[in-house]
Amino acid sequence: MVRAAGTPAFRIILAMIKLVVGLGNPGPEYEATRHNAGFWWVDALARELKVQLVPERSYWGLAARATVQGQPVWLLQPQTFMNLSGKAVAALARFFKIAPEEVLVVHDELDLPPGQAKLKRGGGHAGHNGLRDIHAQLGTPDYWRLRIGIGHPGDRADVAAWVLKRPPQEQRTLIEDSIAHSLKAWPALLAADMDKAAQQIHTTKPPRPKPPRPIAPA
Repeated sequence: MVRAAGTPAFRIILAMIKLVVGLGNPGPEYEATRHNAGFWWVDALARELKVQLVPERSYWGLAARATVQGQPVWLLQPQTFMNLSGKAVAALARFFKIAPEEVLVVHDELDLPPGQAKLKRGGGHAGHNGLRDIHAQLGTPDYWRLRIGIGHPGDRADVAAWVLKRPPQEQRTLIEDSIAHSLKAWPALLAADMDKAAQQIHTTKPPRPKPPRPIAPA
């Protein structure tokens, strides 16, 4: 798909997404923790595409292959633990000759509140160990990221404990809402219409109002 950028004389070719990676940690003790928001997103996409993630030793993770509009699309959940996520991503991407710009990595994002998600390409890893290793293994930061907001504990010293804890139900509901909302952009992501995908993802619903507090009797 060809998109104009800047003047009519300058054009870039955007490639469709061929590999969707959800970041997280394996094992039941981590399943419901904030750091596994990327796993939750890929699980939801797998349900939508009606595919099942199965162990793939060659790619160090759980993987599924879907055919969408005649094109193969891979889903991957690295089982290497977060700090070695790039090992799995690079193994699958290199074997199937998937370029970095054809990779979408879905991960938890401290700098966004629960209920928000943002799409971007390239940039730094902002201390996220999963992204740090993917940068190193792919040799470039030039891949797409879908950032799922999990909020920040407020103190940098509390971050490690925060991401490895389960969010309270109110926050979990907001995160699940943002996953469901951002999944609606999947057709645009697949078609490499990233402007449309970003517009759909970044347009969020207002948070659900809290029920009014009961009035204490006089």
